[in-house]
Amino acid sequence: MESVAEPPGQGPLTGVRVVELAGIGPGPFAAMLLADLGADVVRVERPAGGLGIAPEKDLTNRNKRSVAVDLKSPGGTAAVLGLVERADILIEGYRPGVAERLGVGPEDCLARNPRLVYGRMTGWGQEGPLAQRAGHDLGYIAVTGTLGMIGKTDEPPAVPVNLVGDYAGGSLYLVVGVLAALQHARATGTGQVVDAAIVDGAAHLASMIHGMAAAGVWQDRRGVNLLDGGAPFYGNYATSDGGYMAVGALEPQFYAEFAELLGLGEAAAAREDFGRWEELREAVAARFRTRTRAEWTEVFQDSDACVAPVLSMREAPEHPHLAARGTFVEHAGLTQPAPAPRFSATPTRVRTAPALPGADTEEVARDWDVPHLVAEPS
Repeated sequence: MESVAEPPGQGPLTGVRVVELAGIGPGPFAAMLLADLGADVVRVERPAGGLGIAPEKDLTNRNKRSVAVDLKSPGGTAAVLGLVERADILIEGYRPGVAERLGVGPEDCLARNPRLVYGRMTGWGQEGPLAQRAGHDLGYIAVTGTLGMIGKTDEPPAVPVNLVGDYAGGSLYLVVGVLAALQHARATGTGQVVDAAIVDGAAHLASMIHGMAAAGVWQDRRGVNLLDGGAPFYGNYATSDGGYMAVGALEPQFYAEFAELLGLGEAAAAREDFGRWEELREAVAARFRTRTRAEWTEVFQDSDACVAPVLSMREAPEHPHLAARGTFVEHAGLTQPAPAPRFSATPTRVRTAPALPGADTEEVARDWDVPHLVAEPS
């Protein structure tokens, strides 16, 4: 399978050029989001290529183009700096100091292009006692207090895949940062470095919870609060066939509709008495165990009770609402989430399949006018 050659763009970032120094995790996802929004993203791959997933199925490389460059060679450094001269944004996810040693650090790049936004994606950040240490999503969200909020009281914290740290606390904050810096660069002609650390983003995500704790309406332990599964009207319940229903009936009017449709009867009044919450939880669980997930889905589907079936990744694209909105699309034989959010004047779409390592070197060399790319062995 080859990358489909289409004009880069289609979206609000059409005309923005991004250089992505290949890595794994949050950096590539951030670059994918920029590419989804229409930016011309060129991913600079290592000559060997490949990071553990079949390239043709690595969705984080969709809507991008790929060039193969050996950054450890003088010619490779020159080639990347040639791209940098023509770029608006650069994204890298190395440990602090690595890009500098390769000759593509902020000082080198901003010397060639003073308007450049240099985005740095790390777990610990560019400075601090742990800046040079290895790490992964789970450790980053652990030390911020975010992981400790998730799960049941008498069990270890639940592992939220790598969505909270890598992508929410990392990628999304990097994208916000580089776009804000791009706005500043276009207004002033001055680029800058964006230090996006997952620990900073993951901590920032919990701002509302810290405020609730300060106000005395959140306990600093998991599984006993309004939004962490402590409330019997905000959680997941097993059905008779082994499925689950998610309940989020927080507001009184929604809870009243939930209680009526579930058939709680007199037990519903226990909502107002914290001392009876376990009694209420048992009553809700008992009711859900009387029917299948499909049956409960039908009961609640036209209501404001705030109840939804817990679907698997394979089931989600077939959900009637998501199907009607086109939340998932199929492109190049791969079912995948569609670009988000949506724009009325500059709509986005999946334009190309995942870029194969080095497949677009000649095309990018021509389009960006960087002949060094072709001269550099791949």
